[in-house]
Amino acid sequence: MIATVDRTGDVLLLVQAAVTAGAGQHEPAARRSPGSHWQLLSFRRNDNECEETWVARIRLDGVSKQFGTTQVVREVNLDITDGEFLVLLGPSGCGKSTLLRMIAGLESPSAGRILLDDRDITATPPQQRNVAMVFQSYALYPHLTVAKNIGSPLRARGRSRQQIREKVTDVAATLGLDEHLDRRPGALSGGQRQRVALARAMVREPGAFLMDEPLSNLDAALRSATRTELTGLHRRLGTTFLYVTHDQVEAMTMATRIALLNGGRVEQVGTPSELYDAPRSTFVAAFLGAPPMNLFDAAIVDRAGELHVVADGLDAPLGLPAGAASGSRTVTVGIRPERLRLNAPEARLRGVVTAIENLGGEEIVHISVGVTSLAVRAPRPVPVRAGDAVGLGVESRDLHLFESGTGRRLLWRPPHEHEASVPGASALSVA
Repeated sequence: MIATVDRTGDVLLLVQAAVTAGAGQHEPAARRSPGSHWQLLSFRRNDNECEETWVARIRLDGVSKQFGTTQVVREVNLDITDGEFLVLLGPSGCGKSTLLRMIAGLESPSAGRILLDDRDITATPPQQRNVAMVFQSYALYPHLTVAKNIGSPLRARGRSRQQIREKVTDVAATLGLDEHLDRRPGALSGGQRQRVALARAMVREPGAFLMDEPLSNLDAALRSATRTELTGLHRRLGTTFLYVTHDQVEAMTMATRIALLNGGRVEQVGTPSELYDAPRSTFVAAFLGAPPMNLFDAAIVDRAGELHVVADGLDAPLGLPAGAASGSRTVTVGIRPERLRLNAPEARLRGVVTAIENLGGEEIVHISVGVTSLAVRAPRPVPVRAGDAVGLGVESRDLHLFESGTGRRLLWRPPHEHEASVPGASALSVA
């Protein structure tokens, strides 16, 4: 199903912000090029004057949503900038789809504001929001050809046959559908039907695309291929994409930024690398990664005037003086599986191999260390077998520390250059 929204009563024209030399007039463009900006020219009927507005920046200001006594979205503050590919990521029931529907105007916030280009659209009807929403279900008309499916929004708006033909041809070529225009949806693959749904949204020339789990009905191979197509489409159009998924692979491979939701709240916003390399909580650390970050309890103790993190078989210096923390402190330690080294000569952890998973080019080795089970990702073949006693090496800079109880990230000044720029990291402190 696709919901598209635009203004009614006015004639809208999207043009590219390019000024003709010496003429001082904007030139229309069929597509947006990298670094340029779409502008919305709102021509009122029987009025020669027009008003320019940017359409692709979305801001959520303290947005909440409650269904009965259930709080689904909790005080979300989020800026989606012009032209970015932002992914709303999180487990089922975290509020990400509800948030998307509120932006589209299909649900009303219980509190807070939604702004489109600094204009408050919280109470604006869906048909007056210049966005296009693509749902998990494509809802193509089975009795119509691909061309007629794509052109249906334009026919509903009373466009001429020539206008519809030109626009459908242009969009179909962009999405590689030009050879399928005379076919019906039943003769298409799942990936092709997905592209038809996108094309039907594109002909409306929205300021932003809102996508709710659009790849969930595709098999693994088609999902991979369609991810590549979507990122390529985003680069060509330069339009804002807001994309909902529970799949971390989709988020990590496509997003400019990720907003990870947990229990209706935004847990962390950042680039895929920022969330993976510097998770702000144990939730973020455990949600991203396959396998996820190893997490286990440890203590911060004074070793001859220097702070160490100590756990079963682990005693690693933090490069901080004892005064950086008062007394002993319980923490949660995190280590990414690829940061552990098998049979390292300077092994700081020792355990027994319990299982090995073959993933083709690499293997996941599961190791029991005391009461803790750790996962190690290593190139195949690994030099160990189930039942072997092994030592594990890890650098202090690869340890992530989180506050026990809250799970919030602890910052400290590490003895390594690549982490030395962490803000506020002069001592152990909650991020």
